[in-house]
Amino acid sequence: MNTVTKRIFVAATQQNDGKTTTAVGLIAALSKSLGRIGFIKPVGQRFVDYDGNKIDEDTMLINETFDVNTPVEAMSPIAVEPDFTRRYIEHQNNENLVRRIQNSFDRASWEKDFCIIEGTGHAGVGSVFDLSNARVAKLLSSKVLLVTQGGIGRPIDEIVLNKALFEKEGVELVGVILNKVLPEKMDYIADFARRGLERLGVELLGVIPIEPMLAKATLIQVAERVGGDFIHGARQGMRRVDRVIIGAMNSIHVMEHFSPGTLVITPGDREDVILAALSITSLHEREEGQIAGLVLSGDLKPHKRILDLINASNLPTILSPHDSYTVASLINTMTIKTLPGDRKKISRIQELISQHIQVQRLLEKIQ
Repeated sequence: MNTVTKRIFVAATQQNDGKTTTAVGLIAALSKSLGRIGFIKPVGQRFVDYDGNKIDEDTMLINETFDVNTPVEAMSPIAVEPDFTRRYIEHQNNENLVRRIQNSFDRASWEKDFCIIEGTGHAGVGSVFDLSNARVAKLLSSKVLLVTQGGIGRPIDEIVLNKALFEKEGVELVGVILNKVLPEKMDYIADFARRGLERLGVELLGVIPIEPMLAKATLIQVAERVGGDFIHGARQGMRRVDRVIIGAMNSIHVMEHFSPGTLVITPGDREDVILAALSITSLHEREEGQIAGLVLSGDLKPHKRILDLINASNLPTILSPHDSYTVASLINTMTIKTLPGDRKKISRIQELISQHIQVQRLLEKIQ
């Protein structure tokens, strides 16, 4: 296995702490100073079908955002399918999995100046099939950068737990990034977290503020989450949703809640609410001033004359089989991932990492 190319394993204390955000930003920052950057996510839990292969979603984001010049299947060697764990327990094929990961790393790091390795979940995820994040970092001879959510007490407690598992595998934790910190508490959190981590022999390498844009779903993501299809405006699927309301009141009252970026959920037979949304849309020529879109619940299509008005409008409309309450609940609990092609969000991520992470210090720690 390649032991020459410098590398870092980006881990987290729990899911959705910001591993992919960190990886995207680091690739952009390191490519400016080092040159060719490779990427691999050895074990993926959320995947898509791509040319007959199951490829991790985050790997697809990296592949479509950067010129990594690596076969996508080499960047995502293992996809944990629903029956993966059962099959592993029955057959115990660890040597094959290890070989697949190491061979894929060789391809991902070939002729690269640096390689980013992205973990999945906390340090122990994957232990059930003998490929925890700590174990994979050991297999790939990588040091670890740990990402956790902002705060002082709870993040440090979680860091201690993760650090212990990495140390058990003989893997060095080179530093920590605190993510999603309230902007008004940045200095306060950074000061006390740094002092608390120093007592544990861990260095704080960055504090990233909460960025509201990164937590906003697009209409494409909403449609997927609610099991819906666009009946109009699919081309505007990258619109972001700022807030969600259920249009269960009469049209006069519901219009008081229409503001730019609002997603309106209403049964497909509530023609008064639909017409109110259409009228507000017609008043704003600029997209920035319009409501985000409309979700028609209950699999109810409006009358043809209403559909004709929707099709002639600038109002993206999704039809979902679920009732309004279920649609709202599904949206409220969805995990927001960065999609390939979301240039504004990707650009903002790169800015955040460049501004708030000590990239040069990270490289010194790896040396």
